[in-house]
Amino acid sequence: MGENNTPDQHPPSNRARLRAAVVPVLALAVVLAGCLVAWNGQMKSSFGWFAYAPLSNDFISGSGMAFVTQGTQIGLPIAVAGLLVLAFWAGFRLGRRSRRRL
Repeated sequence: MGENNTPDQHPPSNRARLRAAVVPVLALAVVLAGCLVAWNGQMKSSFGWFAYAPLSNDFISGSGMAFVTQGTQIGLPIAVAGLLVLAFWAGFRLGRRSRRRL
């Protein structure tokens, strides 16, 4: 206990400060990388088809259908992982802040 019956607070070390700054920056970089992978994968795909149904004398066209490309399938989970890290980091920081006030 310090003066006025308040608990002693140690200043955060340089390592803790560096970690507090690096984690959100890396998580944001992961989110951006995932979004870029998803966006670039989406732009490269071009797919078209049609089918003829001889019994009904009608044809089926694939216009208006959306296919999820492999780039989008890879990029979106990467972006979600980065968002999860950011959410965990924010909750951790808020929890530490509220614990210090007690």
